[in-house]
Amino acid sequence: MTRKFFVNLPVRDLPKSVAFFTALGFEFDPKFAGDHNACMIVSEGVSVMLLTQSFFAGFTKRELCDTRTHEEALFAFSASSRSDVDAIVAKAVAHGGVSAGPPEDHGFMYDHGFYDLDGHGWNVVWTDPSAG
Repeated sequence: MTRKFFVNLPVRDLPKSVAFFTALGFEFDPKFAGDHNACMIVSEGVSVMLLTQSFFAGFTKRELCDTRTHEEALFAFSASSRSDVDAIVAKAVAHGGVSAGPPEDHGFMYDHGFYDLDGHGWNVVWTDPSAG
């Protein structure tokens, strides 16, 4: 059995978040779209459910994390090249995100990060396929 993986993220403004991630090149599954949720496709088996904060709160008994001041998790996804990493982060910043700092070059791996409109941390990573 191949497992599917869903990450659920609370967002303050669902239409703005959908527009933000669409600008970064992500697509959304219309089968899982509603007034309180949208399903961002990361890959064939991985999706991120963007949920309004009030809808998200219905799934937990805990308080929501204030991502403007606290880190809840760090999400990472791959890019096709070093220049693609930089281009994605530049698009994120151009559409209201915030750079997480300067890019890091580890030789075999290059990464750069940003915070989305809700303060969720994202890393964009490229690894050199010849590094084995």
